[in-house]
Amino acid sequence: MFAKLDDVVKRFEAIENELFKHDLANQDRMALAKERASLEELVSVYRQYLLKGRTIDETKEMLKEETDPAIKELAKEELNDLNAELESLKQRLTVLLLPKDPNDAKNVILEIRAGIGGEEASLFAYDLFRMYQRYAENNRWQVEQLSVSLSANGGFREVVALVSGTNVYSNLKFERGVHRVQRVPATESQGRVHTSACTVAVLPEADDIDIKIDLNDLDISAYRASGAGGQHVNTTDSAVRIVHKPTGLTVECQDERSQHKNKDRALKILSARLLERAEEEQRGLFTAD
Repeated sequence: MFAKLDDVVKRFEAIENELFKHDLANQDRMALAKERASLEELVSVYRQYLLKGRTIDETKEMLKEETDPAIKELAKEELNDLNAELESLKQRLTVLLLPKDPNDAKNVILEIRAGIGGEEASLFAYDLFRMYQRYAENNRWQVEQLSVSLSANGGFREVVALVSGTNVYSNLKFERGVHRVQRVPATESQGRVHTSACTVAVLPEADDIDIKIDLNDLDISAYRASGAGGQHVNTTDSAVRIVHKPTGLTVECQDERSQHKNKDRALKILSARLLERAEEEQRGLFTAD
């Protein structure tokens, strides 16, 4: 294990030296920075482990030479604490060496859609999104709404957001799936309990080294934003619809006044969905037609 850890430290230090080079290509810099981030915690814990080991050796040497009984007793107590901390670090290293999901350090495209339950489901979708927003705030992550479709009662028929920060995907990936709630809705006058559901998708954000999109594969059209969710309904064709012809995936964005911004947001969402589709194909969970 320790030989492998020594190799990891050497690789980490080599990456840091490479990143200082001014003539490094942008794509290479991104790839190296991504690899460095994946190794950083492991290297940090291993360095703590080595430092703790040296401290233990020094304490043992002091015990051999010390003659004062009181000081020796204190040193023995300290040695016990140091050994417990060293064992804890070793266990942490063992966990960190386990194979990781390569997407754990990535940002997330979070998608919440109202399911069964009508208007109450849209209110539940709103509550879910607010919950994730608060969780993100507590973790010092940033949340940017990319697309939202409002319901008549102020809930969300659908909301798509980019959540950015440290290890966002590793913390949110198990939230994907169907979420259900049983409660008395605010719209219920007779106090009856309703069941409603929402689907939550957690997609790792794709970057240039993950997914390459051929613009010839895209059918991009502009239209006028309208209806609930078109927050900036105006007289220009600012809303954007992108169809990825090889897969049939369709993304629409209309929340920004700028067609260019809506296009960028739609491409970001499309890239994340294509990355998820590619990974599912690799795992055999999805078969392309």
